[in-house]
Parts: sequence; C-alpha cells; structure tokens
Amino acid sequence: MIEKIKKQKDYELIDSGDGQKLERYGSYTMSRPDPEALWKKKKNIKFWQDADLTFTRTGSRSKWNIKKDVQSDWTIDYGNFKFSIKPTSFKHIGLFPEQLANWQWIESVIEKNKSKYNRPIKIINLFAYTGGATIASSFDYTEVCHVDGSKTAVAWARLNAELSGLKESKIRWIVDDVILFLEREIKRGNKYDAIIMDPPSFGHGPKDELWKIEEHFIKLMDLCKKVLSDEPLFVLINGYTAGYSAIAYENNLQDMMENNKGKIEIGELAIEESDSKRLLPCGIFARWERI
Repeated sequence: MIEKIKKQKDYELIDSGDGQKLERYGSYTMSRPDPEALWKKKKNIKFWQDADLTFTRTGSRSKWNIKKDVQSDWTIDYGNFKFSIKPTSFKHIGLFPEQLANWQWIESVIEKNKSKYNRPIKIINLFAYTGGATIASSFDYTEVCHVDGSKTAVAWARLNAELSGLKESKIRWIVDDVILFLEREIKRGNKYDAIIMDPPSFGHGPKDELWKIEEHFIKLMDLCKKVLSDEPLFVLINGYTAGYSAIAYENNLQDMMENNKGKIEIGELAIEESDSKRLLPCGIFARWERI
C-alpha cells in the first residue's frame, strides 16, 4: 500500500526531479537534493532559483544558500501540532513530512483502543529524532518514552512538544544508545504496550556507541520483543535505508508478534506534488496492530 501526503496549510511539495525536490515550509521555499526524484522537473529553472533556501553539495562539501531575510528557524503548523524548522548541515530541517501518515495511524489506533486498558498505555519511541511520533502518541491516557542518542535531537523534540502544548505531558526524555537502554529496561522489568522505531542505516550513541542496521537490527527486534507487554497495542517500523524492502520488516514483525492476534500492513510513504498527482517516494514502513 502507499500512504500519500497531500498539500497542507504550512507544507507542500511544489516540484521534484533531476535528483532534487522543491518544498514550502510555512512562508519559505527550499530546494534540496533527493535521490528518489529520478524524473524531469515540471517547473522552469527560474522557479527553482527563486527558492528562499537552497542546499548544494559539491564533492564532499555541502552548504545552505539562504536569502538574507530568512529566519534561522521558524515554526509551522503540521498535522495537529507545531514544529520548529531549522536548516542543519546534514540537509535535514527537523521534520519528515511524509511521516504524517504514520502519526495519523498512531493516533487512530490509540483512540480506538483507549477503553481496553484500565491504566496508562505505555509507548516507547526509539531513534525518536525531533519527536513527531512522540507528540502523536501523547494523550492524557498514555505514557511515552522518547529515546535518541543525540542530545540536540532530544532538545529539539522537547521544544516541539512545548510548541504543541505538551510540555506537561507524561513524556520521558532519554538521551541514550537505543540498544543499551533497552537492555537496561529489560533488567528493570519495564514493559511497553506499543513500540515505534526509526532505525537509521548508520549512527552513533551519545558515548560513540556504533549502530549499523545490517549488524544490529535483528538484535534490536529481539530486545523489543522482551520489553513488549502481555497486551501489546501496536508496533511501527519506519525505514529509509537504501536497498531494504518493507517485506524484510514484515518478516521480523511476523516473528516478533507470532503469539499475538493482530494484523500487519506494509508499504511506502510518499508525498504528492501540489500541482499534479505525481508522487515522491519517501521511505517504507511495516506496522502491526492488535485485533
């Protein structure tokens, strides 16, 4: 299945092609590389050149070209929440708009199952970045644990939660290596009803712990199975690693949830261009939901 995002009030994919994408975040437009855009652009070159922010990469060097009147960071409304947008040296800006489809799914699953628990629903978000899924999981009847190895990312996520009116919500903010944190949670006997994960291809923990998806993903799934409660609600895996299929994640979910009654959906995330029906592929997902 394909989960596609259409134009929003503060976001749109204006054009894509020739290995680039042109987007609008709030009142600013930006051009960035995107290897998935293997087709021709629809807009003329002048349209692209007028972008407020342009990310360029030449060899090993990369930089943002930003017009003088553009703020260093700004806030947009997206979905039901607010996000701080800020260009970083790694091309990212703090928001992956295609994830709105998963956030809406998370909200829907929690809402329709809230009466089945006579206690707070416990959710853990791993490799949680700037907290979109954490915010989407935060209700009066949930307790969310947000885990990321980057202190900067966790601070950014806390800001997004505050902007979205969730400063006092029941969120645990953890800066830690995901594998080490899960191992400690197992020893502590802590369990979670729902697990969200967005494992990167490669990364480091706060103490330079190494993460490689091809070496550590199966161990991650084993640890997640051990922290899953006896009444699991959902498991969501996001994927951006090149060459990987959602089927690989589905196979892991089948093994992990074999003793639980539920259903699995897999597919691609995509964004629809605002002036056409053309889709830009943006990643894969696999998700299990309790029945």
